[in-house]
Amino acid sequence: MGLGEHFSELRRRLTRAALAVVVAVVAGWFVAEPTLDALRGPVTTAAQSQDRSVVINFPSISAAFDLRIEIAVIVGIVLSSPVWLYQVFAFFMPALDRREKRFTYGFVLSALPLFLAGCVAGVWVMPHIVVLMTGFAPASTSSYLDAGAYFDFVLKLTLVTGVAFVLPLFIVLLNFAGVVSGHAIAHAWRWALIGICLFTAIATPAADVLSMLLLAAPMLALYGAACGVTLLNDRRRDRRLEATMSESISVGS
Repeated sequence: MGLGEHFSELRRRLTRAALAVVVAVVAGWFVAEPTLDALRGPVTTAAQSQDRSVVINFPSISAAFDLRIEIAVIVGIVLSSPVWLYQVFAFFMPALDRREKRFTYGFVLSALPLFLAGCVAGVWVMPHIVVLMTGFAPASTSSYLDAGAYFDFVLKLTLVTGVAFVLPLFIVLLNFAGVVSGHAIAHAWRWALIGICLFTAIATPAADVLSMLLLAAPMLALYGAACGVTLLNDRRRDRRLEATMSESISVGS
């Protein structure tokens, strides 16, 4: 494919992904209220465990409406994840042969549960963060959490951890496309360790080291699994190349 064809293919894939997100956002609007109630749970837990008032505050007239739109958008992105994840992987398919395309379909089927697992991990870590950070308030005081800031943190943490869990699949896909070797991926483990630690430190409060470690552990395990898969694929590719060269030499003789 030429450069223009690549751009046409990219535009087509992005259009399909965008349409899926728009439809899912509309659906997300109708589930925003129960989602809001679920995300408000950690605040109630913090108030009960600390035996003081911890409430969510809406500082402006439009704050509740803006928050509902934001929740609808995030929920829409999560609901439409099967479509846009497939479109992302499908864009790389022309660079793969028939055998590798079969693996790509396996990647697509693996990406969705990984993305959802990442979202679940973010939701699981989030209550611990809320209880910990609100616990620093002095005794006999009340905590009034800005609704926009609170839900922005919660929703972004959930979405970002979901995407982070899918990143090892992209590493494997780049290896199958011949862009990067498994040896290079394994050799860069120090940079991967630093990157994962920085990501988890940003996604979780710096004071909550336990939450950072709990989030970093599965990401490191996924990176290690990606390294193993790419190294095995390199060996398979080298054996196939050697066999092809041997056949060519035999035919030439």
